Amino acid sequence: MREKAAAILWTVSIFAFNCFALGENTTSASSTTPGGAISTNVVSISVEQQYEVVRPGSESALAIHFELKNGWHFYASPDSAPGDMNLTFKPTEQEFITFAEPRFPQPQIYFDETLKLEIEVFSGKFTVFLPFTVSQSAAAGGIDVKIAIDGAVCSEMRCLVPDFEQLGTEIKITSDAAMSEPKFVLPDLAQVAPPVGPGYSAWFALGLALLAGLSLNIMPCIWPVLPLIVMRIVEQAKQGRRQSAALGLAFCLGILLFFACLAGANIILQLFYGTVLQWGDQFRSPAFVVGMALLLVVLALFMFGVFTVTVPSSIASKSGSGKGYPGAVGMGLLAAVLSTPCSFGILAAAFAWAQTQRLPLGTVAIMVIGVGMAVPYAILTSMPGLLKRLPKAGRWMELFKQAIGFLLLVIAVWLISVLPQMRRMGVIYFAVVLGFCIWMWGSWVSPASVLWRKWLVRIIAVVLVVAAGWAFLPAPAGELIGWQQYDPALIEKALEEQRAVLIKFTANWCLICKVVDKIVYSREDVANLIKEKDVLAIKADTTEKDHPATFALKNKYKEPGVPVSMLFVPGRKEPVRWREKFFADELKELLEKFPSKQ
Repeated sequence: MREKAAAILWTVSIFAFNCFALGENTTSASSTTPGGAISTNVVSISVEQQYEVVRPGSESALAIHFELKNGWHFYASPDSAPGDMNLTFKPTEQEFITFAEPRFPQPQIYFDETLKLEIEVFSGKFTVFLPFTVSQSAAAGGIDVKIAIDGAVCSEMRCLVPDFEQLGTEIKITSDAAMSEPKFVLPDLAQVAPPVGPGYSAWFALGLALLAGLSLNIMPCIWPVLPLIVMRIVEQAKQGRRQSAALGLAFCLGILLFFACLAGANIILQLFYGTVLQWGDQFRSPAFVVGMALLLVVLALFMFGVFTVTVPSSIASKSGSGKGYPGAVGMGLLAAVLSTPCSFGILAAAFAWAQTQRLPLGTVAIMVIGVGMAVPYAILTSMPGLLKRLPKAGRWMELFKQAIGFLLLVIAVWLISVLPQMRRMGVIYFAVVLGFCIWMWGSWVSPASVLWRKWLVRIIAVVLVVAAGWAFLPAPAGELIGWQQYDPALIEKALEEQRAVLIKFTANWCLICKVVDKIVYSREDVANLIKEKDVLAIKADTTEKDHPATFALKNKYKEPGVPVSMLFVPGRKEPVRWREKFFADELKELLEKFPSKQ
């Protein structure tokens, strides 16, 4: 039962992370400003007309200027963009204005570290031109034109699909317009590179999907469960060819179930949300990357023998009862999930192609990936004679298993390295605590231990994991308090003005200081009072011995170490000091007595 529970728990957790990755940051606030401009938190867009006034029967153009925040880009080509997430323009139809195809700039080549692919993108500052022709029968006056802009804006870690407002401008028409001084020159068609679509057939792409599925079976991430899979297949072979084949098909069904979930998510996203499920999107979510890294750490500990996974009796039994089928399905599902951290390159290409097709063909392509992964197991279980070719167990297998554990740790370290810098250390700390608790779980008790000892050790392990997760895993929030750097002159001036001063002595290497930040200074009520009462908040960094705050802590305030917080109350000679962690309520009570800022 423990093996089943572990398989189900891991699968549900990873699939939840995956869904979170798809849903996270899919929208971005945008605003339309007068003068035909759009602004979001990552891109600014404006429109410029080639001529201020145009004549009936003339040709002109609009220039759409983009300015992207550093590190962000638009997909330039449908060939590398999943679905319709590449940059597109759709002007509203007008009776007297006819737009030609947009003229894009030359795209840049960007190497996606997550997908391990080169893709064409637009980044930085660039301009797209929209040529148009004014009808000969157009009357003098103004014509309002709206342009819908669509496309995903991506960085290394995530993609946004902003709900852009329509970009607007007014085209003025008079019969005597000079049109002699253009604001820009429309580039020739030879100077631009229009996006191109995929250049290969559906049958080739389906073959690529099948090959991608086959390649999943040699991914290092799946190796931790291979001993269990081989053991399962060997036991199945003892039950007879029919039973072996049936359980093998159940294992394959578990693999296909994972890809069916992906295909279903793709259908829901396209039909109801107008977006697509891109292979690799899950790795743009820090939550999913953290989950996979920690899972690999746990599996590495399993390979080292820190804990064991007991095979359920229904699997090891020769009775051939149907109880082994749920375990076979769960193991297949787990094998498919575990393949994801290592499956880039050809898999990403096949999956991305599936997003550009109609839903039925795209769904088939996704399922073909699963079929490719399942085929070897179906063949092996339906032909028991092949089992005789498997190498016999021995010491080499145990050494190989432990070597794979180190490889899994390397992959886990790589996953942690792609996280935002502010989250890496927290994940590393939690991984150490998690490893310690798993060691407690597997080594501090044995099957012969008394029941109360087992419960006590394992409850303590769970409590430690939960506490460490609360302390280290949440993404660091922006500081609620506007801390000033330590400056004796600034502090002295505030005290002379009868202004309260709060000094937080801390250091980067001080773990308890991080706890104080989380318990005390991350409370909104405390932060709001500090702002309301106009308290000067000083962050005194004592990380290095030559910092001024380090000298003041030792020689002026006579404190032996950090963390220490001091509140200088107007009218009192000595500050109120806190050396413990739980003083938020006492600090709040003191702050409430101060007069509010006028």
